[in-house]
Amino acid sequence: MHARVNINGSELLIILIVAMIVLGPRELPKMGRTLGNAVREFRKASSGITAELGLDKLLEEEKPKEQG
Repeated sequence: MHARVNINGSELLIILIVAMIVLGPRELPKMGRTLGNAVREFRKASSGITAELGLDKLLEEEKPKEQG
């Protein structure tokens, strides 16, 4: 149920070059840390909500059905 973003090496390189031009070399590491912290907090919150609603058990039950 997790969404996967498929970015190949050349696309990632273009994104990094554009980010370097827009943000500059001094702001890019700060932005990376901020984005990393935001993603970490979002994952923590979403896994907490999933566990609270009992969806984690439901998803675990569905996995063998999808594979088989």
